[in-house]
Amino acid sequence: MGYLVAAIAILVVLLVYKGVRIVPQAENWIVERFGKYTSTLSPGLNLINPIFSSIAHKVDIRETVLDLPKQGTITSDNASIEVDGIVYYKIMDPYKSFYGIDNLRYAIQNLAQTTLRSIMGKMTLDESLSSRDKINAELLTILDEATDAWGTKITRVEIKDITPPHDIINAMTLQMKAEREKRARILEAEAKREAAEKEAEGEKRALILKAEARKESAERDAEARERLAKAEANALTYVTESLKISGGDPVVYLLGQEYVRGMIKLGDSANGKVVVLPPDLIESVKNIFKK
Repeated sequence: MGYLVAAIAILVVLLVYKGVRIVPQAENWIVERFGKYTSTLSPGLNLINPIFSSIAHKVDIRETVLDLPKQGTITSDNASIEVDGIVYYKIMDPYKSFYGIDNLRYAIQNLAQTTLRSIMGKMTLDESLSSRDKINAELLTILDEATDAWGTKITRVEIKDITPPHDIINAMTLQMKAEREKRARILEAEAKREAAEKEAEGEKRALILKAEARKESAERDAEARERLAKAEANALTYVTESLKISGGDPVVYLLGQEYVRGMIKLGDSANGKVVVLPPDLIESVKNIFKK
């Protein structure tokens, strides 16, 4: 009797041990019964039928990185290049990922490689080298649609490297050097043109300023002459009024002033030693003083 109880106890312990399943946080476990899918165990403590049920597959539900091996492809302009990339995917439905495809990782890798060759074959060499973002986006869309039946989500695709042949690399280097020299010559020509334009603008501005200065100087000279003429007119009016009182002739007065100025200039001359006054001027002056 004691042996039977012990055997039953051991059997119960074994059944409990087989029936209790603790699933890690980053996994889902697929349970089958008699070879048929029954349920998916989520992370934590789970109970299954220990006699007829078994764990068929453990699915990692974390985002996974798939490194695509480098492969050769031909562009639309018949340039042979090597390209490789990285695919990030995450299993969203463990049932589809296990029963929908035989080898999910291998399937995604081959699908990505063939799709990448197809995309690169539609582009020229220059387009493939300068359109990585476009290639990534197109590849992501195609892979995500194709793997939806496998319960998998393609989260990101990155092209790591695109390597043309050495002769094309050398030709591209020479072309780049020629383009840089061309841009340098263009920039130098533009700089010279800009300097010439600024110099011409400066000369134009200087000429305008000189013209404005001459104009202002002429206006001031005219104003000064006008004021001087007004002063002389006022003085002449005053002299005329004074000579009318004394009976003098204003014309004789003005001529006398001019004679005097002329004599002064003759006296200041380096060659002038003796100044002879005209007799009519002397008589006119005498008449003025007599009056």
